[in-house]
Amino acid sequence: MIEGPDPAQERQMPEGVAAEPDATRPDAPLVLVAKVRGALRLQAVNAVALAQGLAPGQSLADARALHPALAVADMDEAADRHLLRQLAGHCRGWSPLVTLVPPDGITLDIAGAEHLFGGEAGLAAQAEETFAAIGMTVRLALAGTAQGAQALARHGPAARAHGSPANNAADEAAALRALPVAALELDEDAALALRRAGLRTIGDLAARPAASIAARFGADAVTALRRLIGEEHAPIDPLVQPEPLHFERRFAEPVALEASVSACFLDLLNEAAGLLAERGLGGRRFVLTLFRSDGARHRLAIETGLPTRDPAPVLRLFDERIAGLADPLDPGFGYDRITLFLPVTEPLAASQPALDGEEQSATALAELIDRLSTRLGAGALRRLVPQDSHIPEQAQLALPAIHQRAPVRWPTPPAGEPPQRPLFLFDPPQPVEVVAEVPDGPPHRFRWRRKLHEVRLFEGPERIGAEWWRRQGGEAPGKGGLTRDYYRIEDVRGRRFWIFRHGLYDEMTQPRQMPKWYMHGLFA
Repeated sequence: MIEGPDPAQERQMPEGVAAEPDATRPDAPLVLVAKVRGALRLQAVNAVALAQGLAPGQSLADARALHPALAVADMDEAADRHLLRQLAGHCRGWSPLVTLVPPDGITLDIAGAEHLFGGEAGLAAQAEETFAAIGMTVRLALAGTAQGAQALARHGPAARAHGSPANNAADEAAALRALPVAALELDEDAALALRRAGLRTIGDLAARPAASIAARFGADAVTALRRLIGEEHAPIDPLVQPEPLHFERRFAEPVALEASVSACFLDLLNEAAGLLAERGLGGRRFVLTLFRSDGARHRLAIETGLPTRDPAPVLRLFDERIAGLADPLDPGFGYDRITLFLPVTEPLAASQPALDGEEQSATALAELIDRLSTRLGAGALRRLVPQDSHIPEQAQLALPAIHQRAPVRWPTPPAGEPPQRPLFLFDPPQPVEVVAEVPDGPPHRFRWRRKLHEVRLFEGPERIGAEWWRRQGGEAPGKGGLTRDYYRIEDVRGRRFWIFRHGLYDEMTQPRQMPKWYMHGLFA
C-alpha cells in the first residue's frame, strides 16, 4: 500500500486560520483541521508534527497548547480527492489493480507484477523515488490483504513503514496484532468502548471469542477484525480505465464515392454521440483516419473550444479541414476502412437554453472560433488570458482561442470613474523625454515622437515594484528589476497617456545615472 502524500505539505493558509511566519518552514509542525461535532480537530499532520506527538483526531486547542507556534490550515477534501485520484492513475504503471482508500491511501495488488520492477523491494524503492521527485513523502507497507497493508501504513511504526516492505508471514501476523485497535477504523464510539474495555491492540481483541466481541461491540467490529488479520477478504473497487472512444467501419468492397464516405462518417459521429451521452461526456478532439485499399492513410484531426457531441458542427469542421488541404483527398481505388478516434473528452451535462438567448450567443461564438481556427490554423486566432502578475506587460498572454475557455471577466472601474489601465499598450515601452518640476515629481511636459506635449492634468504615481528575483537585471523595461512610478497624463489637447519613470534615484548604482521615462500606453 502507498499511504498518500504528506497532506500538510504545500497547502496555502486559509482565511481565519493563520500561522506564525516562522512556523511555515519545512521543519515546522503543520496540521490540517476540519470541524467535527462543533470543534476543530486535526485531520492530517506532517512528519514533523507527528514526531512531536500530534496525531489526527486531536482537538486544535490541545495541539496549540502543546505547540503554540503550530502552522494550521483548513482541510480541503475536494482538492485531496482530486489529487489522490491523479496519483492513483499514475500508480497504474505498477499494477492494473489500483484502489483508492480515502482520504489519503492507495492500495496496489502487485501479485504477479512485482518481478517487473526488481521484486517487492525494488518496486517500493521506485515508488518512493517517484513521489519524492514531486515533493511528497509516502508510507509504504506490504501485507497479504489490502486491509492489512492499509493498517500497517497508517498505524504501524514509522520504521517499518519506511523500511523494506518485504517480510515473511510470521512477521506480518505479529506486526498486525501489535497495531492499536484504531487500525480497525471503527466509528468513534466503538473505538472508545474498546479502549475502555482494556483492549488496546489487535492482538488483545483477536484473543477474545468472536461471539463476545459481536455482542459487546457490534458485528462491524468482528468483520473489521477478520478482514484485518486475513481471515476474510473484503471486496475491492479498483479504478477502471475508461475504454477509449474508438469507432470503426470496414467495407467488403472499397468505397470511393464522396457521398458514401460522408454517410459513413456521419454514422460514426452518431454512434459516438450515443456513447458520449451515456457517459455524460463531450468530445474536444476528433481524429478521422481513412485507410486506402493500397495501404495509404489519410488522417484528419479537428478540435473544438467547447465539449460537444452534436454531429452537425463536427461534420462542418471536417468539411473546413478538407477544404483547406493543400492536396485534395485522393481515394485511389477506394477506402476499405474508416476510423474515428476521440482522444480528448470532457464532462458535458445536459442544459436548457436560457430565455434571454445568452447561452446561444456563447455557443455561436465558440462555433465561429472553431471554424476560423480550423480554416486558418490554431495560432491564427488568439485570446487574451489574464496572468497572475502585477507587471502590466506580463498581466496577460495571447493564447490560441480554441484551447482556452470563455474569458474571465476583466476588472472594470466603478461607474463614472476613468479606467485604471489603457486599452493599448506599447511592447516594448517607448522612451520619452520628460521635464519635471522636481526630480522625483510628476511630468510637467514631455517629448514623444519628436512632438512636445504640455501636461494639463495628471494622476499618480502608481508605484509598481519589480519581482524580487529580477532585482539585478538591466535597465530596459521588462529586463530589469527597477521600480516603476506610473502616471495617467492628459495634455492640453485632451489626449491621455500612460507613462512611467523607470527606477528611483536611490536605486541608481552608477554615478550621475538618472531614471528614464517611458510611454507605455494610450487611453481611448
